Amino acid sequence: MKKREKGREDGGGLWFNAVCEVLKGGVLAGVVTILALLLCSVLVSMGVIPVEAMEGTVLAVCVLGTLVGGIYAVRRSGAALAAGLGVGAVLFLLLLTAGLLAYEGASVANGGVSILCACLCGGAIPGILGRKPKKKRRR
Repeated sequence: MKKREKGREDGGGLWFNAVCEVLKGGVLAGVVTILALLLCSVLVSMGVIPVEAMEGTVLAVCVLGTLVGGIYAVRRSGAALAAGLGVGAVLFLLLLTAGLLAYEGASVANGGVSILCACLCGGAIPGILGRKPKKKRRR
């Protein structure tokens, strides 16, 4: 009986560790995204990037940030695709929260769906590519 209880604790511990790694990856993705957006704003101020290109640039930066955070989470946790998509969801929620705090009347309808898709796609890429290959069976 003690073995069963110990096995349940280990399973819960693995789940907890995976969720912690997804949250850490989401925070890392948020930091990378904010720094990249800061760099883009400086480039717009200098006139290197036109203002009209910022919508696509924001989506590309979201994919880049989630890609970095997803790689971190997938390598550190056992779940590949779930960790990558989790990082994308965490980054989207962070961006949504920051937007709601900065702009009182912000809604998801104002470009939120495209940012959600960019975040989830950026997280799915390391989730799909980062899984461990199956072991070949000997006959």
